Parts: sequence; structure tokens; C-alpha cells
Amino acid sequence: MKIAAFEEQGAARLGLVEGDTVIDLNAVEGRLPSDLGEWLANNDGDLKPLADIARRAGASARKPLSGLTYRLPIGRPGKIICLGLNYLEHVKEGPQRDNIPKFPTIFMRGSTSLVPHGQPIVRPRVTDTLDYEAEMIAVIGRRAKHLTPANALACVAGFSCGNEGSVREFQRKTTQWDMGKNFDRTGGFGPWLVSADELPPGGKGLKIESRLNGKVMQSDNTDNMMFPVVETLVYLTQGMTIEPGDLIFTGTPSGVGHARNPPVFMKNGDTCEVEIQGVGVLHNPIIDEAI
Repeated sequence: MKIAAFEEQGAARLGLVEGDTVIDLNAVEGRLPSDLGEWLANNDGDLKPLADIARRAGASARKPLSGLTYRLPIGRPGKIICLGLNYLEHVKEGPQRDNIPKFPTIFMRGSTSLVPHGQPIVRPRVTDTLDYEAEMIAVIGRRAKHLTPANALACVAGFSCGNEGSVREFQRKTTQWDMGKNFDRTGGFGPWLVSADELPPGGKGLKIESRLNGKVMQSDNTDNMMFPVVETLVYLTQGMTIEPGDLIFTGTPSGVGHARNPPVFMKNGDTCEVEIQGVGVLHNPIIDEAI
């Protein structure tokens, strides 16, 4: 099941994607929340009733995907938890090449740093070091703490694509990465959520790729995560309660711009795509921050 968030006459809507159309679920069920995070919280992470709602849809509730104005799949995520250094070849291409992590490297993003599918990622006026990072996003459906390898995946509602855009100059100014990861509108999230039951457990074995202006920059497989989704969830929930609508960015493969010679960064007029097998393609143009 693919669940998209979109905008209709200025109002947020939820939709179920079927082929090249989307079923406006709010047009079928007026009491339905327009934010998927709220639905997850109210329904213990269960997405199946949304398919039942979609089956009642008439022709007027069906809209073409082309021309759709997308919103973030989770409009108001609670925590946005990010993994750094989760693919070995990416570790080797960066400044931590001699310090292979023994535990997940965790940092946080704020929701103001993200834009939906089709909307522009903004290169900040203070720097030209805005880098692309293709990542698989796990979306949490159920509240949980102290997870085990046996039950960890029960809290995952689905997966999406992320471009964990990083302002490298500011990321490197201190030992803490958060400033470089949180410039407004520097990361992408979308185009939709694919329910976990449609993908391999934990999103393993999926091809992940980024393309800048059509050129492949990163290409790898989620099997190559050093800390897969299950292990990450077990580690995180030793200390954090994860809640419906929380997001986990699971790290990026090698091939990022700062490691190239010469470096390649996103700039005004570029387009960046992140594609994950079985999930979809996240597409964002790049623009300069307005002066």
C-alpha cells in the first residue's frame, strides 16, 4: 500500500496511490485525519483500514498523480532520528575512515529542514557546500521502548525515500553535526509511504541510488548497512521511546559530493533524485535561498 499526503485547494489530504492515480481518502471518509502520523497514533500503526476506505471510493475521489502537489508523508513528525556512517564504503570515503563506528552514530533533524517530493531544496546563501545523501526512511507506527530483535519490526509502519541534505561547511565546524543537518528546506522526504508488508523485512535487500541531473552519484543496496533497521531500533529504544510518526533516516551510501575530486555539491538549477527499489523516486529541484 502506498499512502501519499497532498494538497487540494490549500487543504491537506491523505491518498492511497493506485497506478498513476491517487484516491482522496478524505473525500471518502470526512472524519479521517489529514496527517498520517495522527492516523498511526489513533490506530496503533494499522494501515489496513485505509485500504477499506479506498474500496468505497467513487470516481470523483480519484485524481491523477500528474500535477499533484505533494506534502510531507508525515506532516508533523515527532522525532527525526538520523544515522550517520551506516555504510562502510561511505565511512571509508570520509574523515572518519580510520574510526569505524562500533555503535550507531545518532543525530537529529528538525521538521523545518525537510521538503516534500517535487518541492525545491534550498541551497543556503551562506555556503555552496550543500551535499546530497540518498537514504531509506523508516516510519514508526507504534509507540515502543526496549525493543528486541524479535519484536522490533512490529513498530515500523512503512518506508519512504529521503535526501538527507547536508551543509558540509557547517557540519565540519564542530564535532556536533546538527547545524549542518538542519538548515531550512535542505532535505527531501517522499514521495509517499510504502507499507512495511509490501517490502522485505526491515527494508533489506533494496537497491538505493541518487542521481544529480540524471547522473548516478550513489548506488548501493540496503543489505550493506552496518546497523540494519532491527539493530538500530533495539539500540535506540534502550533510551528513547519511539512514537507514531517518528522518522528514522537510516544512513547514506558512498558517492557523496564532498568526497569527490573535485567536490560536487547541489546548486541552483540542479535536480536531485533518490530512488529506492520497491519504494519510489523522490525528486527535488534545487534553488538558491532568496536574498
